Amino acid sequence: MKKLEGLKPEKVFWYFEEISAIPRGSGNEEAVSRYCVEFAKERGLEVFQDENRNVIITKAASAGYENAPGVILQGHLDMVCEKDEDCLKDFSREGIDVRIDGDFVCAEGTTLGGDDGVAVAMMLAILDDDELLHPRLECVFTTEEETGLYGAEALDASRLKGRRMINIDSEEEGIFTVSCAGGAECDLSLPVVWEETEGSCYTVWVDGFKGGHSGSDIHKEPGNTNILMGRLLCMLDETVDFRLGETSGGLMDNAVPRSTKAVLYVAQEEEEKLEEKLREMDAVYKKEYSVNEPEAEVRFEKHGAGKGRVLSRKSAAKLLFLLHHVPNGVVRNSPAIAGLVQTSLNLGILRTGEEEAVLVFSIRSSVETEKEELAARLRHITEFLGGIFTRKGDYPGWEYRQESPLRETMISVYKKMYGREPQVRAIHAGLECGFFSGKLEGLDCVSVGPELLGAHTPRERLSISSTQRVYEFILEVLKELRQA
Repeated sequence: MKKLEGLKPEKVFWYFEEISAIPRGSGNEEAVSRYCVEFAKERGLEVFQDENRNVIITKAASAGYENAPGVILQGHLDMVCEKDEDCLKDFSREGIDVRIDGDFVCAEGTTLGGDDGVAVAMMLAILDDDELLHPRLECVFTTEEETGLYGAEALDASRLKGRRMINIDSEEEGIFTVSCAGGAECDLSLPVVWEETEGSCYTVWVDGFKGGHSGSDIHKEPGNTNILMGRLLCMLDETVDFRLGETSGGLMDNAVPRSTKAVLYVAQEEEEKLEEKLREMDAVYKKEYSVNEPEAEVRFEKHGAGKGRVLSRKSAAKLLFLLHHVPNGVVRNSPAIAGLVQTSLNLGILRTGEEEAVLVFSIRSSVETEKEELAARLRHITEFLGGIFTRKGDYPGWEYRQESPLRETMISVYKKMYGREPQVRAIHAGLECGFFSGKLEGLDCVSVGPELLGAHTPRERLSISSTQRVYEFILEVLKELRQA
């Protein structure tokens, strides 16, 4: 018996549980992409799969809708793979363990993949129902959205005939997203030299933070543990003679890191001073983040005396300088739209390797020149320190469309169904709509989705009741799109 059996809409949650059992982290979408292809073939639907594992499934219009302009439904196959520290899940070969918690579907110790598995499940459910009324449908399943929208960027959109698109990758019910920021991934690499040392070894953690999505949650100013570890180490450097070993935090550039650790070595006579300063910073962070991060803490573990590998003093000094001076979080709010972040960045990944220390940022802005300036700042500071700056995964913003018949139809349907106006909003997070709008001239596009909380964290949860309402809303919109 499936764990989600009996939930409504039944087909949506049936397919959601099906794809949840398939490993589908970004870059590992081969199996779920193949699942979609086989799904289409079994039902005699037209299907196309490209070398990037993007899938397009086409279904003919239902009776009476043959002359209606086609509609594109779109979402992405991949998910962010984050897990609790004690979770043993191997995302490369294991699926997600789903469970029900009241009105929510959650996962055991990991991200749920509701972003954007709910879109995949809804599209499969729609394609699998021959009783629905709709124009010609082109369901587009893209890959590697979470790491840079690479699937949407690579897709040959000339295959698509529709010029009305419903993207199902928003996370708040009753909100129609009609514009989003552009962004890029920026990798900062500093060459490092390792050497041997001897002393008392400590592992230090900046831990207990909530994390979150670097686009949709950045306005909440969540604590970034990579940045906070840099602050802590720089503070220690003022009063304690320590050597820095392995340092790491975060798994995804677009997820605010929740925990960062560093290995330190000190002489025996420095132990008391080190522990005192760590307790001081624990108190500082608890006070500064008491409202939004009630579980925040600095904790440490003493391992005793021994030999270990540490960064040379010069390498450590450069890394600490970089961590203490790079910008992070909200850079500028929109002067035109109240409450909208205009430009931001997130230090999502910090790691020390054999030959380099790497910092990976996600930068976002709805103003192209501000995005360029932010990338330039990162490049300049990195190159000044003798490092290498790499930029990749650029994706365009999605401009607001003044005239949108699709938006007006969706607003009308929403008012009829729920007796109130939906919110029409621009967001700071990135959506694939920007790529599609750039490739399909005249594309009329709106993004919607059910209530999804805690995306990109193990606390991710999908509202069951909201999923049903949004699914029924999409079906009603498709039914209404009989005319041009």
